[in-house]
Amino acid sequence: MGQPAHHPGRYFVKLDNGRIRCDVCPRQCAMKPGQRGFCFVRQATDDGVDLTTYGRSSGFCIDPIEKKPLNHFYPGSSAFSFGTAGCNLGCKFCQNWDISKARDWDRMQETASPDDIADAALRARCKSVAFTYNDPIIFLEYAVDTAHACHARGIQTVAVTNGYIMPDAREEFFGVMDAANVDLKGFTEKFYDSLCFAKLGPVLETLEYIVHETSCWLEITTLLIPGHNDDPGEIERLSRWVYEKLGPDVPLHFTAFHPDYKMLDTPSTPLATLRRAREIGLAQGLRYVYTGNVRNLAGSTTFCPKCHAPVIERDGYDIVHYALDAKGGCSACGHAVAGRFAAEGAGHFGSLPVPVHIPVHA
Repeated sequence: MGQPAHHPGRYFVKLDNGRIRCDVCPRQCAMKPGQRGFCFVRQATDDGVDLTTYGRSSGFCIDPIEKKPLNHFYPGSSAFSFGTAGCNLGCKFCQNWDISKARDWDRMQETASPDDIADAALRARCKSVAFTYNDPIIFLEYAVDTAHACHARGIQTVAVTNGYIMPDAREEFFGVMDAANVDLKGFTEKFYDSLCFAKLGPVLETLEYIVHETSCWLEITTLLIPGHNDDPGEIERLSRWVYEKLGPDVPLHFTAFHPDYKMLDTPSTPLATLRRAREIGLAQGLRYVYTGNVRNLAGSTTFCPKCHAPVIERDGYDIVHYALDAKGGCSACGHAVAGRFAAEGAGHFGSLPVPVHIPVHA
């Protein structure tokens, strides 16, 4: 396929020593012309920084929106999903490491412009386009341009991201996202430093920015890793921070780790740990706390925060019971459930992903 076409980046500073500093994420990689940053896809030139994966993808797939996971954003709808390659974090537990840690352009088998993607999503009758599989922050220009193309066609946009982004880039990026699921990977600087090679602070800033400065719907995911971030005290502090800084209506997903990448000797997360985490989150005042990557009926059900009736019941990614009115009100008591809901009710895309190929135009 050859290497992807380069595209000018929008966030950089020329330093006095001849290097170019990328200002998309807090790493602020300072590179000589020709060098790539930590993410591997942003490359310094004589004039600035280029995105080397613009217009190229590791593949396209139609997923249930619940897979992102987003439980309060048009439940049951389909998301036209794609990613590129690379990442600006170095998580030892990465569950998509074959894409996010890729250094081989052979991973980039699909070619598509922003308009191609938006048109394909429209033909597939997808409610949204999701930037996922690897972190869209590092392909910001491609994601933002695609988001504009989607909005021109009435299609929603979703970012599945680690939230590791600088303030100026953050404003542009989340300004065009209708929903985001942000990975809050742990709640200590030690965890971020030792297992992600990053810092916690910028992620917390991003979460507060999304809630208080944008109209983007937010949900949070924390992958619980035995012995590293599953201590009840840490989970309590994390949940309390979400409640106090973001509010009780931001859904929080605790998901199960399975051995992968550089943590093959770490055991999988027990179901009991996830159930306990959910109980802790609810006890801190959060109204919507979920468990993921496991089968757990209570942990996958949305309950009315007032009368506690189940309003959305899920079996995996399938919706098996839906009891919200056109405005998202509980059918039993009328109390409004936080989120974005369709007037016609839940969709019924199903749980199986559907691979998609976008034809290359001459």
